[in-house]
Amino acid sequence: QVQLVESGGGLVQPGRSLRLSCTASGNIRGWRLMGWYRQVPGKERELVADLDTTGGLNYGESAKGRFTILRNNARTMVFLQMNSVNEEDTAVYYCRLVDSEGRINWGQGTQVTVSS
Repeated sequence: QVQLVESGGGLVQPGRSLRLSCTASGNIRGWRLMGWYRQVPGKERELVADLDTTGGLNYGESAKGRFTILRNNARTMVFLQMNSVNEEDTAVYYCRLVDSEGRINWGQGTQVTVSS
């Protein structure tokens, strides 16, 4: 079983920065992908950024040039550095981990609200 716990969400002003964290535990050895998705009411969950175990990165269009995904050396945490946020970034951000057997695991989500 995999547990994913997000933190770092909250209210942020347009143009400012925010950093999200996701801590993974449980049966995470050999995970294939780890990253971030986001969802707003009435829309499908969309990719923000993810990374694989070789260091390969994948960014959604909305994140390119503004957001950076990072992980710790132990491969138990991923971070999302969000710069120059705007109101369209308001969403619930979910951590996602694809384990060694290809199963998809989700965190509970953390709300990010961009507003002046």
